[in-house]
Amino acid sequence: MANINESLANLLQADGALCAALVDANSGMTLGRIGSGLDLDLAAAGNTEVVRAKMKTMKSLGLADSIEDILITLGKQYHIIRPIAAKPGLFLYLVLDKAKSNLALARRNCQDAEASLVV
Repeated sequence: MANINESLANLLQADGALCAALVDANSGMTLGRIGSGLDLDLAAAGNTEVVRAKMKTMKSLGLADSIEDILITLGKQYHIIRPIAAKPGLFLYLVLDKAKSNLALARRNCQDAEASLVV
C-alpha cells in the first residue's frame, strides 16, 4: 500500500505524464500534487465540478452504477479523472501530453494507483 506522495509519484512515471493530484471532490481542494504544466489547484476545483455534474446526471437517470474514470481529450493533452471507490469524495487527476503518452497504460496506472492508495 502506498501513501499519497508515492501513489502520485508512480502516476508521474507514465510516459507523457505532466502532473497529477489527489483531490477532495467535496471541497475541490488538492490533498497532494506532483509535476508541473498547469495550476493544479485551479484544475482540481474545476474538475470537481465535472465529477459533481456527472454524479448528478447519473442520479437523475436512475443509474445505479459508479464512475471508473472520466477522460477529457484536448488537442494536446489527456486529462484522466479517477474517483477512488474505497474513499467516496476523492479522485485522482492525471494530465498527460497526448503526443507522448499511451492512454491505455495511463488508465491502467490510475487503476493501480487507486488500488494501492492509503489515505
